[in-house]
Amino acid sequence: MKLAGIKTDVTITEYEGHALSLLKECELQGFDGVVCVGGDGSASEVAHALLLRAQKNAGMETDCLLTPVRAQLPLGVIPAGSTNVLAHSLHGVPHVVTAALHIILGHIQPVDVCTFSTTGRLLRFGFSAMFGFGGRTLALAEKHRWMSPNQRRDFAVIKALAKLKPEDCEIAFLPLKTSQDLQDRKAQGSSKSGDGEEWQVTRGQILNVSIMAIPCLCSVAPRGLAPNTRLNNGSMALIIVRNTSRPAFVKHLKRYASVQNQFNFPFVETYTVEEVKVQQKNNLNGHNSDERHEPHEIGLENSFPWNVDGDLMEVASEVHVKLHPRLISLYGGDVEDMNDGKATCNCL
Repeated sequence: MKLAGIKTDVTITEYEGHALSLLKECELQGFDGVVCVGGDGSASEVAHALLLRAQKNAGMETDCLLTPVRAQLPLGVIPAGSTNVLAHSLHGVPHVVTAALHIILGHIQPVDVCTFSTTGRLLRFGFSAMFGFGGRTLALAEKHRWMSPNQRRDFAVIKALAKLKPEDCEIAFLPLKTSQDLQDRKAQGSSKSGDGEEWQVTRGQILNVSIMAIPCLCSVAPRGLAPNTRLNNGSMALIIVRNTSRPAFVKHLKRYASVQNQFNFPFVETYTVEEVKVQQKNNLNGHNSDERHEPHEIGLENSFPWNVDGDLMEVASEVHVKLHPRLISLYGGDVEDMNDGKATCNCL
């Protein structure tokens, strides 16, 4: 930044929520952008803070679920975390210098954002979420922060697989039916539902639910956790993994690291949607009453953890996820369509 003649005001965040409290109150006039050096959780917190600040400045704090206001400043993400899904999806590679140069050269693109709410109350803004296996894996990892990131992740995945169990869920979603719907929403930046569209509802025992407005590229999923989704095409991917055997579920997970279709299983359903409502029920009927649990894990067994952009969110009531096209601008180049299972980009 100094070599490019760009003046910066640097703050080292010291605790979770530090960036949020700072951006809610600080004077943003005179700044051209905000840059986060960190992982997905830090980047998501900064994006959430910028959008909350925009609602506050526009006097829309109580109405932001209907028509949220776009963030006033663009956000740059320089990857420094363990997964770096947002930066990887932005640039095609999780490369620090590439990310920095996109910021310096002012490459900006609008990106879709979701609102997560319950009972009409905003929980947070975000780009992607997982409930079920993905949420419980993160909850386990958060209880072992003393481990290194890679050790923590591997430990949590193995333990979550060992305790794999379905959630009794009801999922309602509003589908986007045609490619023309996507083009119209992309051109208009509209978050309104199309005429004549009806909610669809599915119920049952579900191992994992993924709701993603970005492709979620990462080292363990080079094609992306949601390979058919783009950063700003006005849609979300809804991926539902129904109850199945542990070996079959592991086979599904392993497909993410290959060029094979990870959704080509009878227990996996995929939809292109604009809104989703997830109602989870505290169904403990399938548990073995004789099974012993460590004391610090009892709360986790009876909780409903969500993984929202790598941050843990625990909600016991229905969660409503709604897409808002092009709600924030991020520094980055346009990642081209994936060919032959590989992502290409205009890396510098």
